[in-house]
Amino acid sequence: MRIQKIADLNGGEILAKTVMTPDYKILLSEGTKLRKEYIEKLGELGIREVFVEDEISIHEVKILKDETGKNFKDKVKEIIEKHTYRHSKELVELSKTADNIINNLLEEEEVIERIYDIKERSSDIYEHSINICTLAILMSLKMKIPQNKIHDIGVGCLLHDLGLRYITVEYTNKDIREFSEMELAEYKKHPIYGYSALKNETWISELSKDIILYHHENMDGSGYPLKSVYIPIEVKIVNICEQFDEMICGIGHRRLKIFEAIQNLKSNKDILFDGTIVDVLLEFTAVYPAGSYILTNEGEIGIVLRQNKNNPDRPFIKIIYDKRGNRVQYDFVKDLLTEQNIFIEKVIENI
Repeated sequence: MRIQKIADLNGGEILAKTVMTPDYKILLSEGTKLRKEYIEKLGELGIREVFVEDEISIHEVKILKDETGKNFKDKVKEIIEKHTYRHSKELVELSKTADNIINNLLEEEEVIERIYDIKERSSDIYEHSINICTLAILMSLKMKIPQNKIHDIGVGCLLHDLGLRYITVEYTNKDIREFSEMELAEYKKHPIYGYSALKNETWISELSKDIILYHHENMDGSGYPLKSVYIPIEVKIVNICEQFDEMICGIGHRRLKIFEAIQNLKSNKDILFDGTIVDVLLEFTAVYPAGSYILTNEGEIGIVLRQNKNNPDRPFIKIIYDKRGNRVQYDFVKDLLTEQNIFIEKVIENI
């Protein structure tokens, strides 16, 4: 427990002591997670400092560091937004960007051995492309895909949604099942638009072009735009990364929690998606990312501290409230790999 000045609070801190007015009316109870609006109100009421819990040490593992990912996203955005339908030569620079992402991943020790904390986020189309690129490259490394094809996969991922620039349908934070018949027909054309813009370019491989055209096809023929079931394994890798990332960022899909998106993939293994490839993705994707608040089967509320290697659904958790709803006043960490009778029932938004 420590004293923190109101001016230095960022939001997300946990109150260690109840905040009261001079006449002992409770403003905020012990254990409250401070939101920015709470902090502003406390400041308006003349409260200058509060007691907060010591910071919880959360070990979050990301595929790309925040600043690195932002730099790649800004580069992709800059290149693609300069592009016009009949002038695609400038896109060749994305070939270098794909190689830079591959090299960045290869520089990390044990890159294919880790479990990563992938989180739901905004529906920024350029961030979406970077995320798919990193996921597909990581999966390809684990599956020992040849290096030249990994390059083509990276290029295809960065360009896979180029065709979205040519449609007027609003697709962010919206499930395509809610589209009108006309909107759905237009949306489903975006792989063709992207492929058509690049089909005559010689600097981009046929595999990268196939990724752009077929990234929404499914094993059972229910995909689009061609309902093709015969697609290369490299395209299947991108297809699974695409569908997973759409679920967690809300592009053409209602945004889901990570564990919900994972369940969706599991439910559609060997139906929509190649089950072998799905299993590879699930090997390194944390079901409950570090920092998630969770409810256990014993009624305890905790926070995920870090992951257990090779066990993406059995993390270390710190118990914050016991089964009676009482605030835990000491460090109470459980390793779900050894606490085999404890399970996470669900993820909760706030505590």
